[in-house]
Amino acid sequence: MISGVANVRTYFHHGSVIDPPNGWLFNKNSGFLIFFESYKKSVSNNLKVYTHLFYANELGEPQQIKNSRLHSIECARETWNELIFSGWQIVTHKFQ
Repeated sequence: MISGVANVRTYFHHGSVIDPPNGWLFNKNSGFLIFFESYKKSVSNNLKVYTHLFYANELGEPQQIKNSRLHSIECARETWNELIFSGWQIVTHKFQ
């Protein structure tokens, strides 16, 4: 197992009053990392979330960016939940 990867499941529910998904997920089978971050310029009634997909190196750290996308909060929650359900793991390590 990669250091800094948590074996927990965190689901974000549609319509709940919680923060948008934020943080790193890792898939050791594909070698991808994805970073969810809130879009700072979105207004509170129309929250947006960026996802940044990275190729990971052999240590499970981001090596090269593949793409970035801007999502509605609902789409970001759905993507987060689908990734967790399909085996992606939450990364607790803070990358620089």
